[in-house]
Amino acid sequence: MMRALKIALLTAAFLAPTTAAWASDQLTAPAPRPDGWLVKSTADLGPVSPPPKAESELADLKGLVSKRSAADVERILWWNVGGPAYRWNQIAVEAMLDDFVTTLPATRTLTLIHTAIDDAVAAASAAKAVTKRLRPSQVDPSIVTAIPAPQNPSYPSVYAAAAAAAGELLGHIFPDRAGEFAAKAEEAMQTRLLAGVAYPGDIAAGRALGEKAAALAIARSKTDGWDRKWAGSVPQGPGKWQGSNPIAPLAGTWRPWVLVRADEFRPAPPPASGSDRAKAALAEVKTYKRTPASNHRAVYWEVFGGARGFALWNEIVRTKLLEYGTAFDAPTSARAFAALNVAYWDATIACFDAKYAYWYIRPSQLDPGLKPVFAPPNHPSYPAAHGCLSTAAATVLAALFPRDRQRLLALAKEAAEARIWAGIHYRFDIEAGQALGRKVGEKVLARAFIRPER
Repeated sequence: MMRALKIALLTAAFLAPTTAAWASDQLTAPAPRPDGWLVKSTADLGPVSPPPKAESELADLKGLVSKRSAADVERILWWNVGGPAYRWNQIAVEAMLDDFVTTLPATRTLTLIHTAIDDAVAAASAAKAVTKRLRPSQVDPSIVTAIPAPQNPSYPSVYAAAAAAAGELLGHIFPDRAGEFAAKAEEAMQTRLLAGVAYPGDIAAGRALGEKAAALAIARSKTDGWDRKWAGSVPQGPGKWQGSNPIAPLAGTWRPWVLVRADEFRPAPPPASGSDRAKAALAEVKTYKRTPASNHRAVYWEVFGGARGFALWNEIVRTKLLEYGTAFDAPTSARAFAALNVAYWDATIACFDAKYAYWYIRPSQLDPGLKPVFAPPNHPSYPAAHGCLSTAAATVLAALFPRDRQRLLALAKEAAEARIWAGIHYRFDIEAGQALGRKVGEKVLARAFIRPER
């Protein structure tokens, strides 16, 4: 308990200067900026045609609603939870866990999916303000809806926009399961009709926006540098990392979303391996008094916060969206998922750019007498990736969910500290990673949201 309190207090002090500007007790979330991720403006996904006349669609819709079954209501309620991006985040994360996709490829996938969903939902939301189409039950009160009709215009459907974008991208990324994801997308759209809250024309217009966004994301995936092959060699010499086949040596050449370049926030060089500072940092790792509890947390952050870190932070977003409820409308909830995953992706690029700029030696390589809790990941030590990625994620989420700010920042702090507990990182690795992750997270927030007034 005392350790957890100390971590929370240290975290608050460490990150206060940057996240405090976003933290508040506001009842609504920060407003998304109108800029798109895949387009300059979400209006570029349009134009959206005028909606059909309600009279031409009401009869078919009433026929569907009249045949609604108890099983249909269950699926309507399932898909309606958390906003249009919520279930697709869950589906995508579960698909990658099923296939044992690790953090780097999973982060790329989630970023592509959620930037496409975000752009499609934003475009649909902007079009609603122009079309101002009344919901079916507002036109014909005899239509009994299975869920409360949203208090905004019905055309185009944001749920159809999200479903089309996600279904197309998941099918592209998992071609063997393309039929399954296409069927889920159709079901998601159909539930809006069966619920009586959207017309067929609303669904068709939303689908078109989602398909356009997905096509842009797929095109971008072909130019992000992910599939480049490394032809370099591991540098030799004192203080250099030792090993072969390093993980993601070209990550610093991947295409970022908000960074101007990969080295924009590159930390200063680490201390020489024979320096007093390096010796003191190594001594801290060697003399750390491990306990069953510290070992447990170290392993937790290696597995569930490391190889599966993408699942952890995305699950936190899903949980907080339910807890914060109406503070997040459809475009803001979609933007929350996009901002988290963009921050995670760009922090990865910036972190690995620095790792392979310095090729710094791991503690157990510098002193073979040091026995870590588990083998270090197969890449250089400086800066610590957990410090980079977890801090970037927590910086974004602490701004979006201010009532949970302290706890979220404490999670990131523990993720970083656990690498010392495990014996695989120096203190300066952690600190450099945290500083880098915080800067990336702040830049994503500035790009994604209008800073709330204080």
